Amino acid sequence: MYAQICLIRTRLGVISLAEVRLQEGESLENALRRFKRKVQTEDIIKEVKRHSYYLKPGEKRRLKQALARKRARKKNRREQD
Repeated sequence: MYAQICLIRTRLGVISLAEVRLQEGESLENALRRFKRKVQTEDIIKEVKRHSYYLKPGEKRRLKQALARKRARKKNRREQD
């Protein structure tokens, strides 16, 4: 028995697969725990969230600049303390 998750986005060409095979005498809870850890390490959830909506290039640029400003403010606050 094995569990797997598969993301196939044909237009974007994104194919991601996480698979865990149930070992001899292993409980289902342990296999599920290994599966969750593998999904986390392969950043499958992050990839799904990133492809769940489309950002126009200008919106993406504004978001990137806003995050840079936020990091700079946070860095300045830490340096003042």
